[in-house]
Amino acid sequence: MTKMADNASSVDIVEGCRLPVLRKNQEHEDEWPLAEILSVKEVSSRKLYYVHYIDFNKRLDEWVTGDRLDMKKLQFPKKEAKTPTKNGLPGSRPGSPERDVRKSLELNAQTASAPSRGKTLPTPLSAHNELHATPEINNHDIKKEEPDPVVQITPRSDLTNNVSKCLSGVCTGLVKPHFNNNFPKSFKNGTARRLIPPQPGRKRKANCGGADEMIKVLQYNNNNPQSASVFLPPPEDSQDSSDGVPTAPRMTGSLVSDRSHDDIVTRMKNIECIELGRHRLKPWYFSPYPQELTTLPILYLCEFCLKYLKSLKCLQRHLTKCHLRHPPGNEIYRKGTISFFEIDGRKNKNYSQNLCLLAKCFLDHKTLYYDTDPFLFYVMTEYDSKGFHIVGYYSKEKESTEDYNVACILTLPPYQRRGYGKLLIEFSYELSKVEGKTGTPEKPLSDLGLLSYRSYWSQTILEILMELKPDNGERPQITINEISEITSVKKEDVISTLQYLNLINYYKGQYILTLSEDIVDGHERAMQKRHLRIDSKCLHFTPKDWSKRGKW
Repeated sequence: MTKMADNASSVDIVEGCRLPVLRKNQEHEDEWPLAEILSVKEVSSRKLYYVHYIDFNKRLDEWVTGDRLDMKKLQFPKKEAKTPTKNGLPGSRPGSPERDVRKSLELNAQTASAPSRGKTLPTPLSAHNELHATPEINNHDIKKEEPDPVVQITPRSDLTNNVSKCLSGVCTGLVKPHFNNNFPKSFKNGTARRLIPPQPGRKRKANCGGADEMIKVLQYNNNNPQSASVFLPPPEDSQDSSDGVPTAPRMTGSLVSDRSHDDIVTRMKNIECIELGRHRLKPWYFSPYPQELTTLPILYLCEFCLKYLKSLKCLQRHLTKCHLRHPPGNEIYRKGTISFFEIDGRKNKNYSQNLCLLAKCFLDHKTLYYDTDPFLFYVMTEYDSKGFHIVGYYSKEKESTEDYNVACILTLPPYQRRGYGKLLIEFSYELSKVEGKTGTPEKPLSDLGLLSYRSYWSQTILEILMELKPDNGERPQITINEISEITSVKKEDVISTLQYLNLINYYKGQYILTLSEDIVDGHERAMQKRHLRIDSKCLHFTPKDWSKRGKW
């Protein structure tokens, strides 16, 4: 049980304690959320406490003074219990019914009679193994089943899940364990069951495993419904492109962070402030800059080469020697004041490493590797008389076995909420179009990244659906695969976006995509605000086949 502090005045707060802490919310009102003490330090004979607000994003963590702590509700950290003993023997684990059953099964298997020798008795799976099986095992099991899954049509509340199973055999929702764990009950570890058991009183409908399934698209404008037909592709065994954190960290050079190795050091911001050109940035997360720089009140960065320096005088001396006025690499896009530069992580290692160090201050779900050779970096800049100033960037693997066209993506805080994030996303898909591929961002996405991608996918797909024209009085037709080919958005992301927008319905034996007047009006308003767009005519990009290169 958690102990509560009875006499707060006589109790010292230690790391791991939890208690309410005063903070201002978005409406500038006082609130007392529960927070955990991560560190304690003393400055000018006054104690400061580094707190993490439970169920809040880590970028809100901060140093607070003692007068903001509610000592009456102080909770001490739980003591780690020692390994219990059994039968008085130290080091032995306590008995459990599961282990006793397994032992009895093993004993029965050893003493089995001759006719049953050689047969393996089934070992009862633990709840942990059942719920946390690896994706590889699940996919292997799927392939052993019948190639054509039978989908039973269920009430409208379960319609979206059944459409997902019919399309790809996997859960394609964009929900991430970091933000929401409300997965449908029919899903297990990101993989849907291919066969749906029959329900009493219901008949099975059409099989989705054969020809492309047709979907009608209905658009209601001023009570004048327009419609089109969309064909669903046959199901495929594919890994969920929008799954959350993988069971095991990938070892292919991706920048996905393995959250199991977090420690108290990396949970705390270590840089107080960064000066980059005319902007001063407050970092959100930990970044592994050299230890001697973490005690400085301000860390100075050259905005062109991103070299970090400890003082303003050092920066001024550096600027007399640094002749860069734009990121190194090739400028592959320019329209107006916006430019994109392609940077090879092998040819420009110093710049790439400095860029990763800066980006890590604002990305929590990625881990930083100093080996930047397998990556390409695309830096977006804004031009003025002094040079090309970095606005944001994204990186991607030169060779991705999982069709990732983005590894990390970031818009720097001074440029956020101005349309630059969607411009970065649109540029990444524009390159995928030139390469003739479909792409998807590497998961998991940050909370802000998830919102940006959902918004971009929604606007892009609705733009296509609303431009469909009737053909000889017939409803226009389009397939999921055609949408994917036009936009270069991976098929699973197209399906999950339709689910997120709640457009899919089942009507008179067919799947219907219904575009209500509210959706149409909301889309038109959003597109009026979207002034920044990529012009493919201004792109000068030649894709390279990295698989044929012996060395990057």
